[in-house]
Amino acid sequence: MKAVIFDFDGTLADTLPVCFYAFQAVFKEFDNKILTSDEIKAMFGPSETGIIRENLADANHEKAIELYYGKYNEKHRELVGQNEEMNDLLRFLKSEGYTLGIVTGKARRSLHISLDCLNMHAVFDVMITGDDVTIPKPHPEGLNEALAQLNVTNTDAVFLGDSDADIQAGKEAGVYTIGVHWLPNYQALEFSVQPDHMLYSVNEFVQSLKKGSF
Repeated sequence: MKAVIFDFDGTLADTLPVCFYAFQAVFKEFDNKILTSDEIKAMFGPSETGIIRENLADANHEKAIELYYGKYNEKHRELVGQNEEMNDLLRFLKSEGYTLGIVTGKARRSLHISLDCLNMHAVFDVMITGDDVTIPKPHPEGLNEALAQLNVTNTDAVFLGDSDADIQAGKEAGVYTIGVHWLPNYQALEFSVQPDHMLYSVNEFVQSLKKGSF
């Protein structure tokens, strides 16, 4: 195994609470609708801008998108704590010589807000966002693009994610899929598409790597 590729929200960072907060603010402000976290989760797939354009009844999408980013940035540090265990994992993977990637449905703008807040910049060798693909996960386009940019074959990579879309994309790309329930908030309580492996703690991943389990 040469490359470790991650989903972002619910996998690398516990960002779902701030995503929900920002979307709830947008739909309340523009459509006067109070959405639950599950209702927002059901919209996931496209980037945040895509979600707003596809689901907001109010036609003022550009102002709504700007409000989303403003709310996301405003509350990020309050709602998303630093995760030293995750930072240690990324340092360990780099020290072991793995190339690292992100394949996320997030827009590049919100990904960079999160990376800045969590001090995760300059760690990843490739980052494919929802802005960089024509078809979002579960289509494998983003994952295939990451493999191409990393110059690794699908058999030399693993993909970690917390949603059915992640696992389906991984399987369609022919990579080894790892479902993760290691953060407080994640998308799929149970995977309908079974990953090749399940992880419930970061330490479990480190120990598996040291044993050469993947």
